[in-house]
Amino acid sequence: MTKLSTVSSQVMWNRLISVVEEQAQALIRTAFSTSVREAGDLSAGVYNVDGDMLAQAVTGTPGHVNAMADAVAHFIREIGPDNIFEGDVYITNDPWKGTGHLHDITVVSPSFHKGKLVGYFACTAHIVDIGGRGFGADGNSVYEEGLFIPIMKFAERGEVDLSFVNLVRHNVREADQVVGDIYALATCNEVGHRRLIDMMVEFALDDLVAISSFIMENSHRATLERIAALPNQSAHGEMTIDGFSQPISLKVRLDIADDHILADYEGTSGVDKKGINVPLVYAKAYTCYALKCAIAPEIPNNAASLAPFRIAAPVNSIVNAVHPAPVALRHIIGHMIPDVVFGALDKILPRTVPSEGAGALCNFQVSLRPGTNPPQGARRAEILMFNSGGSGARPTLDGMSATAFPSGVMTMPVEATEHTGPVIVWRKELRPDSGGAGQYRGGLGQYMEVGVLEGHAFDISAQFDRLDHPARGRNGGRNGGETQIALDDGTKLRGKGRQAIPEGRRVKLAFPGGAGYGDPKLRDRDAIRRDIALGYVSAEAAKRDYGLSDAELAALTDAIA
Repeated sequence: MTKLSTVSSQVMWNRLISVVEEQAQALIRTAFSTSVREAGDLSAGVYNVDGDMLAQAVTGTPGHVNAMADAVAHFIREIGPDNIFEGDVYITNDPWKGTGHLHDITVVSPSFHKGKLVGYFACTAHIVDIGGRGFGADGNSVYEEGLFIPIMKFAERGEVDLSFVNLVRHNVREADQVVGDIYALATCNEVGHRRLIDMMVEFALDDLVAISSFIMENSHRATLERIAALPNQSAHGEMTIDGFSQPISLKVRLDIADDHILADYEGTSGVDKKGINVPLVYAKAYTCYALKCAIAPEIPNNAASLAPFRIAAPVNSIVNAVHPAPVALRHIIGHMIPDVVFGALDKILPRTVPSEGAGALCNFQVSLRPGTNPPQGARRAEILMFNSGGSGARPTLDGMSATAFPSGVMTMPVEATEHTGPVIVWRKELRPDSGGAGQYRGGLGQYMEVGVLEGHAFDISAQFDRLDHPARGRNGGRNGGETQIALDDGTKLRGKGRQAIPEGRRVKLAFPGGAGYGDPKLRDRDAIRRDIALGYVSAEAAKRDYGLSDAELAALTDAIA
């Protein structure tokens, strides 16, 4: 093992982070699906020969990255050390060994230097279609939710398994997109491999053993120091959310010890009949993310910095669903986990964590088909739209509007969405008064109105929460606005599930706002003036929520004018 100086080791650590970021950007540039290309719903990372994650790309989602941190060890075990060759590419979408549902494909590639295995690259991307019922909560088991790809070889010694490619093509609706994305995943790993070898040549490294030890030891020690500085206490967090046909209760107990933090989900609701269940690997990913955000945000994310955060959950609870539970919309529950964890942390570390936000992404999938009088060239299409509500206000700052927390996924541009098929986004704008009032205001949600070109019909697979249980304020802050979904004639639609839309009708959506933090009466008057001027808060809401008198409101209005 080459002995490295501390300075050289730190330089190489930073270089590895740059390598995996270039890996992620290569995936964005080559991906076919808008969910990857426009929304950044992906992850990328580099691993040592034991399958421990050394570095992750900055671009990507916590659910992908932190779940993928555990994935490579599964590949090594199931492929077998004696069956790993230079030029291989491995693949799976196993929800329990990947990132939680069939729509995420994980690709792993071994990296060889001078004929010797030195590590692995892995990446994950959400693809628009994987067959089955489509991307929605309607399945009764994972068997209905699409094509299940066990851990297997996509390529061996550089030769792609074309029989596998043919099998995929005949089991999905958007064959070119899916196959194109698989090749993009393999390509981005190759980009990461080339950059890694460039680094190893530059620093005259024969392996990654020394740099791996440096990263693991320092990351683990730094995280333990942060945990040791916390009080050894326990606290509970609890949240009720909409669920599919009945409300779901999420409960967590945090136990802080000297060398670890345990999150125990005893008391959480059981497995649901529909596809909103969460494999443990995904629940763990967002639990770890919440704890790292609050306790050790600047320590790089890797296997060692994640190790002190532990999770326990009853088998067949909704956060530890086992095969063959339906899990297609595992994000609906998984994205709520940080707010549950923050609810417990707020009792141990007051004025540290934000109020509740929208949580789950406000996604929906549009399934288009020719209508009763289709135009020439009409075709079927699957179009997935990623959208965000508002995030919760922070102890010293307003929440962020139309921003995905905790997922970090970007909202897709209207132009990119409409380019993929005959869909029309008639309206997309911030939703005034949806941010919960407080000394610091919650982030705003959005309004959307969606339809299709004349001569087409469509179904919508709704993936929304917080219709009946809006984000809750903290420390005196008010709740955020609730989700709303209806046809343009006022007919209400369900928050989850596939629903046929009558031809000629549009779907009108109002996405939820984040909750406020602190007593609204303490909000700075200049901040209220700015909110009114920008249209974030109406004059009526300013009087109602912030206690402005008619005279104060008139003075603010005059100042704006």
